[in-house]
Amino acid sequence: MGSIALEEKSCWVTLVTRASYLPGVIVLAHTLDQHKSQYPFVVQYTDGLGEEAIAALKDEAARKGRIIPIHVSLLLPRTGAENMAGIAVAERFRDTFTKLRAFEVFKQGFTRACFLDADMAIFQNPDDVFDTDMPRDWIASTHACICTPDGSTWAPAAWQKGNCAYTPLTSPDQVSEDTWSRPTYGLLNGGLFVFHPTEDLWTRMMGFFNYTERLKDYQFPDQDFLADFFRNRWKAISWKYNAIKTHPYIHPALWSREKVVILHYIVDKPWERKVSSEGIAGHKGRDGETHQWWWDVYTAWLETQKEKSKTLETMSKLVGQQEPFTEKVPLKFVPGKPEDVKTYSELMGWNP
Repeated sequence: MGSIALEEKSCWVTLVTRASYLPGVIVLAHTLDQHKSQYPFVVQYTDGLGEEAIAALKDEAARKGRIIPIHVSLLLPRTGAENMAGIAVAERFRDTFTKLRAFEVFKQGFTRACFLDADMAIFQNPDDVFDTDMPRDWIASTHACICTPDGSTWAPAAWQKGNCAYTPLTSPDQVSEDTWSRPTYGLLNGGLFVFHPTEDLWTRMMGFFNYTERLKDYQFPDQDFLADFFRNRWKAISWKYNAIKTHPYIHPALWSREKVVILHYIVDKPWERKVSSEGIAGHKGRDGETHQWWWDVYTAWLETQKEKSKTLETMSKLVGQQEPFTEKVPLKFVPGKPEDVKTYSELMGWNP
């Protein structure tokens, strides 16, 4: 007698811990509506979001129907295992382990989920990412881009374009499935991951979280935790599901506007400042095009607001409150090419 296929109950899920990210969440939900995703959007939030922003989130949920707000507590390392390495990279990483609470959506009955960072936006129907074929105790994600075009004092020596999983690719339709041949290929981008939440998986994750000594050394806390816990158990998917806003000038051979499904606004956020009249945006002035996409979506969201609401009132206090950037810093970085990919030992200078 054949086995009965499991009928999945699927959702998108994100986390918001501070009011400054509320515009990202609201616009992300709107883009799921725009592109007719069939799945609900669980928004986990902490007390740090603040009363006003929580009220605005719940107001949007009540009026639109897609958002399911769920209160969660911060997930913090045990005493003695505080993650100072991550905080040294960016203060915003202090509470980022709480993203792991996405794996608790089994409590709401979900059997399949896709985490989205709150600073993302959808530009095509993304639902096929749920169809990723993998064992149920694996996750699916995109490779981490480890290129550092402007140099970073915190970046490990291995973080160079010759070690980046995207450098060997020469067209937008190529996907590198290699997650093991060199250490840097095992690094995933925690901005998006597909998984099958279960109580057993959560219990095992928390066992690892509470006892591993490596917790304090993760530079990108949640991301490095996932790469560590799911070592040799994650499947690489196309960059288009987590297109980094810097890809157009770091990996131009890979980039295609028409292929982008989900765009990830890393570092400074588009809602903080409008694009300048000269098309300049981003703290280096290079992201005018992709930041304008966000503002176009925000304008479309505004047009759906037929009357005054708590959400609209709160968003008006959070969007476009800083002056636009006006300077474009020249990019000295030369994008990687397949010929830049040498052996790991050569790139690390280990050869005699």
